[in-house]
Amino acid sequence: MIAKGPFDTADWNAEPPFMETDGVTFGRVTMTKTFHGDLTGTSVVHLTVVSTPVEDSGSYVAVERVQGSLHGRTGAFAVQHNAVSDGGEQSLRVSVVPDSGTGELHGLRGEMDIAIAPDGSHSYVFDYTLEA
Repeated sequence: MIAKGPFDTADWNAEPPFMETDGVTFGRVTMTKTFHGDLTGTSVVHLTVVSTPVEDSGSYVAVERVQGSLHGRTGAFAVQHNAVSDGGEQSLRVSVVPDSGTGELHGLRGEMDIAIAPDGSHSYVFDYTLEA
């Protein structure tokens, strides 16, 4: 199945870097999201971010717990993010953590694509399966 919609981000909370060496900085950030559309609900995201001295190069890994309703089925699930920007060339993989679904989302599997429009708005396309 495919779920689509926009989401909002808020409460960006960056901690002081926990390591800086040779111009490479490692830090932690937490933030919240509110999903709209086929997926409605909220999440808290925990990111570890790496910044480099090269503009538009860096990465982040994150885990996120989403609580809400997906096409009318309620529950929660976790996703893992793996993102890299190599001189502006970006890759992002957001995957459901296997067997993390609860409630009516038990058995959820899938991948989520995230897009950021030129105006800064965010949207998702979530390609998922749900065991019967």
